[in-house]
Amino acid sequence: MTVREKQHSGNRRSRRRIVEVRLRGRDLLHDPLLNKGSAFTAEERQAFGLEGLLPHRPISMEQQAARTWRNCGAYSDPLKKYVFLASLQDRNEHLYFRLLRDHLVELMPIVYTPTVGLATQRFSHVFQRGRGLWITPDMRGRIPQVLRNWARGRDVRLLVVTDNESILGIGDQGAGGMAIAIGKLALYTAGAGIDPAQVLPVSLDVGTDNEGLRSDPAYLGWPQPRLRGDAYLALLDEFVAAVAECFPAAMIQWEDFRKDNALHVLDRYADRLPSFNDDIQGTGAMALAGILSAARVHGRSLAAERIVILGAGAAGLGIARQLRAGLKARGVAERDARHAIAAMDSRGLLVAGSELRDGYKRELAWDPDVAAQYGLAAGSDLATVVRQFQPTVLIGTSGQPGAFSEAIVRDLAARTERPVIMPLSNPSALAEAQPEDLIAWTDGRALVSAGSPFPSVRWRDREIAIGQGNNAFIFPGVGLAVLVGAIGCVSDELFFAAAEALAGAVTPQELQRGLLYPGIQRMPDVARAVARAVLERARSLGLTRRNDEVPVDAALDAAQWEPVYPVYVAADPASRD
Repeated sequence: MTVREKQHSGNRRSRRRIVEVRLRGRDLLHDPLLNKGSAFTAEERQAFGLEGLLPHRPISMEQQAARTWRNCGAYSDPLKKYVFLASLQDRNEHLYFRLLRDHLVELMPIVYTPTVGLATQRFSHVFQRGRGLWITPDMRGRIPQVLRNWARGRDVRLLVVTDNESILGIGDQGAGGMAIAIGKLALYTAGAGIDPAQVLPVSLDVGTDNEGLRSDPAYLGWPQPRLRGDAYLALLDEFVAAVAECFPAAMIQWEDFRKDNALHVLDRYADRLPSFNDDIQGTGAMALAGILSAARVHGRSLAAERIVILGAGAAGLGIARQLRAGLKARGVAERDARHAIAAMDSRGLLVAGSELRDGYKRELAWDPDVAAQYGLAAGSDLATVVRQFQPTVLIGTSGQPGAFSEAIVRDLAARTERPVIMPLSNPSALAEAQPEDLIAWTDGRALVSAGSPFPSVRWRDREIAIGQGNNAFIFPGVGLAVLVGAIGCVSDELFFAAAEALAGAVTPQELQRGLLYPGIQRMPDVARAVARAVLERARSLGLTRRNDEVPVDAALDAAQWEPVYPVYVAADPASRD
């Protein structure tokens, strides 16, 4: 290792680390986890062979952050801003995360959705420096060594892993899915204080069926048709075994797998190492939290809601699962909980006994007799389902812009005084409706949140804020709790605890403004509340294997990383790693 931490001092927000550093000179300047740039003190420059390698005058991190923020503001194009920030992260991770933390509202749409979707599409064209790990089929038999080559002694605790096939709403993006994994991990650090030295973004680059990418001379990924079947699973099996061998304390977040693969991968490896799928479990918890928040405004109980989910992919399944868990936790019978939610795919209402192309959709399908009670059948369209089922909540995960039409929304609002409408598809161009239209079509009565950031809506004499139903309110806190408690199984019960904590974190003032989710600037505090709730629930279920004797808040405090430059001392040349 190049760094050995010696001690902490101070409280969670102000403590300074003292670390031993082996690197010197240009090697030290080129390590983004250690580089301080112009903030190296005169003493550090002398001690680490940096004299003459930097301009004369040392400045503070605060001065660096102010200068970098001004430079960032010179870019009006979001993709150029993304490239600027990626370059900063490649040079100086402490400064990058200081900037991200201080300007989270402005920068989260750049490092995460929606701009990260464009960065994924343009990945090979804006590529500057390798960050993370690409696993390709030609590495079979050597994956443990590949992981060790990357780690070089790092204590990796958290991996975000994608096979790039179902990126946001834009589909197969090949090797470029790495941008999503990098963005997710940036939010783990900015939101939950997870040490960036302990994270690893991974692109399982198993080829692509995107002909545009394969025919692009600039494409950097494995230029073959996508690996499938037994060969695909064999590669994943070796990868998971290698992670367990090389990083035995690590957790995996599976990200942006195609819906059928997502479920299979989640189930296949759940007992082999701590893991979860954010598109399924994270999205489910996020949506449930929004419905629980809305209940504080309209007064309906969860058991009184009738819910339509348009979009029966991984996100739709995750939402349905979490809603059913919430209903059953409130005493609703299994069959009634299943039929409180009408799930629809591109063919219409899912009903058992009809031809369902994906086997997992049987879990979402209504019984035929229940559909008949409402005058519905397999394949009934959204307008008919809304008219007959009379839902109180409408959720979109379809990626079909305009799917929530004016006629459908007006019909919904005619039957429910305060409907909850959540067009969650992202990026923003794929939202099922524009929040401004939803407010107008419901005469200002709808409680609206979206999956991407949208501006406030002016309705008559009111300014209605549009909350962003973002998984970033869920996964950082869940991940922190798993790492702190060494939780062996990331169960749906833990995500239910996360949803309740997120809903409880919305302030009365935010609800009054129309928000069903906290403001993005509060993400670190929300992540803390989620982590606390998840860790407490895991302890009560006997799922933790570490720190059980330590009070929850003290255990979370001890795990926090802050974007503050450590004090460096030269490592003893005679010491060994």
